[in-house]
Amino acid sequence: MRITTPSLSFLRPYAWRPLEGRNAAYLRFYHLARPQVDESNAPKYPRIRHDGVSMRIPTFREKYKHVETGAVAEEEVTLHGRVQWIRRAGSKLVFLNLKAEFEQVQGLCNFRKLESTGATLDRFKELSRLVKRGDIISVTGKATRTPTGELTIEATRLPELMSPTIAPLPFQLANEDTRIQLRHVDMLVNRKTIDTLRLRSYIIRHMRDFLDERGFLEFQTPILADHTEGAVARPFTIAGSDFPGRDLTLRIAPELWLKRLVVGGVDKVFELGPAFRNEGIDLTHNPEFTTCEFYNAYASLDDLIALTEDLIRGTAEHCQKLIATKLDSLPSIDVDAFRGPFKQMEFIPSLESSLGCRLPDLSSETALEDLVAILESEDIAVERPLPTLPQLLDRLSGLYMEPHSLKAPLFITNHPVCMSPLSKSFVCPKTGQAVSARTELFVLGRELANMYEEENDPAAQRLKFLDQAKHRVPLNPDDPVIIDESYIQALESGLPPTGGWGCGIERLVMLFSGASRISECLSFGNLKNVMGIRPPDAREQYHLNTENHGVQSHTVTQERKCQCADFNINPYVTA
Repeated sequence: MRITTPSLSFLRPYAWRPLEGRNAAYLRFYHLARPQVDESNAPKYPRIRHDGVSMRIPTFREKYKHVETGAVAEEEVTLHGRVQWIRRAGSKLVFLNLKAEFEQVQGLCNFRKLESTGATLDRFKELSRLVKRGDIISVTGKATRTPTGELTIEATRLPELMSPTIAPLPFQLANEDTRIQLRHVDMLVNRKTIDTLRLRSYIIRHMRDFLDERGFLEFQTPILADHTEGAVARPFTIAGSDFPGRDLTLRIAPELWLKRLVVGGVDKVFELGPAFRNEGIDLTHNPEFTTCEFYNAYASLDDLIALTEDLIRGTAEHCQKLIATKLDSLPSIDVDAFRGPFKQMEFIPSLESSLGCRLPDLSSETALEDLVAILESEDIAVERPLPTLPQLLDRLSGLYMEPHSLKAPLFITNHPVCMSPLSKSFVCPKTGQAVSARTELFVLGRELANMYEEENDPAAQRLKFLDQAKHRVPLNPDDPVIIDESYIQALESGLPPTGGWGCGIERLVMLFSGASRISECLSFGNLKNVMGIRPPDAREQYHLNTENHGVQSHTVTQERKCQCADFNINPYVTA
């Protein structure tokens, strides 16, 4: 069989030339039914021209929103956009819908009005027959309003094809939870897909404005370094061409760099950017994600809690306004649920109350064995091999405390010292245990934000680094214990009492968009989706992939799932 490929001409399909190799199979699905046209009619992708008044569709809708039915504006303007649908009313009248910048306007092509411009009936019929859904065209005309009340641009010239759509564009799917594998096509077909990503952009802008209004400065810190800094996670390592025999790592957090800036005199600093953790993929985790961290000199834990409540409440209100006006495919938000003050639970007293027993001294050398013995005496199974002490405490938190956030936002405060090696510590007057000046905000059982008063004593920080290394599970038992002496040296120059705060952007977007998977909040899905982007077989190009939307268990960490709720049901959003 002879397979051919189009070379684009005036409106569509296309002059043909032979095609060989794997591209033949790639195009077979698209072009078997394409009619052949003469090579002399081969059109091109023209450069953009602004011969007259070029106008954005949102501007057009705003400027002519008061035009009356039957009236025609005097000004001739040109609109550019993608054809959403085309409807033919006889041989001399064509209606189409044009979309750009997420807004639409109706176009009207009436041959009787175009005849005086030199357009022929044959050319008009060719336009009517060949322009398809998905084509990008320009329409020059005047604003009017049809008898049905629809704001319309009535063409004064034949529309011009700017970029024809070779691949057929699917229609809007009846099931909004159905996804198309190619993300850019999914954005064109599923309104909710693009609205979720638009909400992400608006949330990021809101957070920047929120921090800017409070005097914070945005800085950029290194993404590549010779070792990881900040959180405990497995890093990605790469080879640098100018550093033979020495691996570089992608950052897992900007934390220690930002605190160096505070040492350098930047009392209020934040960064909003990517971080990378070489760990698993699940409903709420992706190896590449976006984080916002800020550091505020002379701020206490209470200051951070109050600031967080203001931010979350303001973000909920901001998102609800957007959903009511621009992003109407997303569910409404119950703003009252974020009014605050949010509920607080102290880690050790709350855990002891849930277990019905006292915890051992969590700072002792035998803390893990003692805690396991207590749990087993209460008939609470502990997995083998034993996790580290911080891991076990984190899992207990996921079982007994985090589920309290399913109905209302929850702050879990004053974690054991072993869980927070970078925060200030003190002795809890209620339990006598050494705890950290730290709190985590949980909503729907998911960690949303983490904050603490930063450790600024160099000697204490070195000891906590050593303790952290003792609890860390190395990739290789022979790996040396690495203490970040450059950060210790920075603390020796004097870090003022400082409050630090961090939040994953995708978690915020999931909360306020009603998304059940982090992949919905990433422009091109999670890492598995990104790695799957390749020239697909043509017959699989528009394969519909409907994911299971049954009851899902929320993963609190990569190793443990909290079987406490259906996290596809978000009580803060309403259908």
